[in-house]
Amino acid sequence: MSQESKAKLTYRDAGLDLEEYERTLASIAPLLKRTHSPRVISDSTSGKRGKKGGFFASLFSLDYNSRLFAKNYRRPVLVTCTDGVGSKLKIAGLMNKHDTVGIDLVAMSVNDCLCTGGEPLVFLDYLAMPKDDPDLTRNLIKGISDGCMEADCALVGGETAILPDFYQPGDYDMAGFCVGVVERAHIINGRSIQPRDVVLGLASTGLHSNGYSLVRKIVFDHAGLKVGDLVPELCRTVGEELLQPTRIYVRAVKNVLNHYPIKRGVIRGLAHITGGGLVDNISRVLPAGRRVFIRRGSWEVPPVFGWLRSLGNIDQAEMDRVFNQGIGFVMIVSPYYVANIQSQLAEDRVASYVIGEVREGDAGVESVN
Repeated sequence: MSQESKAKLTYRDAGLDLEEYERTLASIAPLLKRTHSPRVISDSTSGKRGKKGGFFASLFSLDYNSRLFAKNYRRPVLVTCTDGVGSKLKIAGLMNKHDTVGIDLVAMSVNDCLCTGGEPLVFLDYLAMPKDDPDLTRNLIKGISDGCMEADCALVGGETAILPDFYQPGDYDMAGFCVGVVERAHIINGRSIQPRDVVLGLASTGLHSNGYSLVRKIVFDHAGLKVGDLVPELCRTVGEELLQPTRIYVRAVKNVLNHYPIKRGVIRGLAHITGGGLVDNISRVLPAGRRVFIRRGSWEVPPVFGWLRSLGNIDQAEMDRVFNQGIGFVMIVSPYYVANIQSQLAEDRVASYVIGEVREGDAGVESVN
């Protein structure tokens, strides 16, 4: 046996430096801590994300300030959501800018949680990369932490998987997991939607995190553009536009729900507009016998959508099916409270539009001019 074959192998030889990994965990601990409220039990953050020697799981108290919790939740129901960012991560890689896609990760799950009327409580993440990269990890966690701050939920733990044989150098993937709570009697499920109810569309910040496989096909393969190219009609570069973070609607919508609790019958249905656009996502909350008619031209469509459609010669039906078209969240509400709800949303700096109405008919969504 040769001298070389007798060499002692270590985990570092396989692609993971444990000492460097521990230093990375220590450096991101403050990014978790700043999202914590007193309901996160002190020192319970998972040792996989926080400090060496931490718990195997994170603990979150449901009886902190018990009088408030008892007032709001007599029959609490847990809400669970999970999602990823998709190929928007490719744009982050091309830009070498990784501190905003974490916001997208949080947004995709907490906005889903919100559709039940639920309050996001805690968030966890999963990161996978080919080798330990402390700077990349810190940037990703920074974005996740920023998103959790905006969503008023605690980042309580996560996992970083170093998988040298699964990913090419420079690649990584991420997934997020949200746990929320809703009072059983306050669950919003769309069953109370009535004819003449109004469809309110809440403005998106642009593409959010959907349709990026088509976006990359249009922009890079078909048009041959680079992330640093300036797009005059957008007044920014390709990369700056495509990395705009997904809007988090939690505070704005929670404020409306707190003002108009479900028992008053004002808020009938909620939908997060992701892949499938307005048609598919609104349809998910409609009961039998209720049809939504969306009026084209009733809201301001961000210029990125017209730019993409023209650049790729995309049919309008395909645009509607893939992208949010400028509406990131929908509230179906009683017609008598529309002006008040819109005013309240404006106080939280969320533009909203009356984009349609509910009528009797086969469950589904139809666009009209």
